[in-house]
Amino acid sequence: MRGMAVIVPVWLGVLLCAGGCGKGEKAAPGGGAATSAGTPAAAPSAAVGGATITGEVKFVGAPPANPTIDMTEEPKCKADYTTPPREQIVVVNPNGALADVFVYVKAGLPPGIQYPVPATAVVIDQKGCMYHPRVFGIMVGQQLEIRNSDPLLHNIKALGKANRPFNISQPAAGMTTNRSFTAPEIMVPFQCNVHGWMHAYAGVLPHPFFSATGTEGTFTIKGLPPGTYTIEAWHDKYGAQQATVTLQGNETKTVDFTYKAK
Repeated sequence: MRGMAVIVPVWLGVLLCAGGCGKGEKAAPGGGAATSAGTPAAAPSAAVGGATITGEVKFVGAPPANPTIDMTEEPKCKADYTTPPREQIVVVNPNGALADVFVYVKAGLPPGIQYPVPATAVVIDQKGCMYHPRVFGIMVGQQLEIRNSDPLLHNIKALGKANRPFNISQPAAGMTTNRSFTAPEIMVPFQCNVHGWMHAYAGVLPHPFFSATGTEGTFTIKGLPPGTYTIEAWHDKYGAQQATVTLQGNETKTVDFTYKAK
């Protein structure tokens, strides 16, 4: 059977690095039983499950035309494109699948589990006066490496609500800055004060069970223990959808989502 929304967990750091947030090996405040010394005991470490969710995010109807970007005043970026660039708001591939959808486990994970934070940073790059990737996931506490690959000024602003906002100026190519998030948040918007068409979104989670669709419109989430889960798909323009799936043992199930043109 086709893989149900396979959320390829940013388990990259758990199993080979996950992306995102880290709480380390300590118990969360108030979490865990107290020891005889009165010190909170460490929460149980994450157990590696064998179940997988895979899927596809489909788009029905004629996708809207994305706005053309006027890069007249940024010839160094304009040179990267052979045709007039457009904002990548609704990206539908020839097979009718939708890109840039964030898919994650919203509910159903065992309580009290501390998931290791990946040692590898998640990277967001500014290239061609666009963010790459536009939609991504990261764990709480995981490093976010912000790169500027353009030979010009970018000013990246993260507009978190659960997380403290930040505003970083990177005036030259090759510059990098690292930040991290302290709380789960769906989603944290990014924008550039210099180039108003630049937008990106980060899904911040305390676990590695998430994925984002690429140009093929598919996703995979691995390493889940048996259980019944609420899976949510989020898109910047078309909002959120949910599905429920029950997993047993090492089985793989497929979950598809469908968005319709407005």
